[in-house]
Amino acid sequence: MDPISVTLLGALAGGAGGELGRQAWAGLTALVRRPLEGDRDASGRAPAAGSGEAELVRLREAPGDVARAQALSTALAVRAALDAEFSGALREWRAGAERVPTGDNRNTVSGGTQYGPVVQGHTFSHVSFTTSAPPPPDPGAE
Repeated sequence: MDPISVTLLGALAGGAGGELGRQAWAGLTALVRRPLEGDRDASGRAPAAGSGEAELVRLREAPGDVARAQALSTALAVRAALDAEFSGALREWRAGAERVPTGDNRNTVSGGTQYGPVVQGHTFSHVSFTTSAPPPPDPGAE
């Protein structure tokens, strides 16, 4: 399994993506806190060491720290290599998390008067508009 993107982990830890981002982070937290396959203590819970939980907590404390994001990505990859059940669940989590908009999107409309629709958002395809011609310039406006 390819490592989880350091950028994605840092963005989600920092709260990017609004409610979807919070849900993705909560999902990763729940996944990491699952017991390790075949490594349970007397209470049935896996020890935090090696699970990725410590790295998860450290990244949440400093989401902009690339080294912490890298440490979590590495811990997740190692755990996925050792635990087939975790690997499958992490793949599912990743597929959903990669759809969360985590970038810093900025939309600017400038440069005079705009005639026609303006659409602001994340990703669009196959969109078309039918608009009328702009009104003629007002001769007395100068």
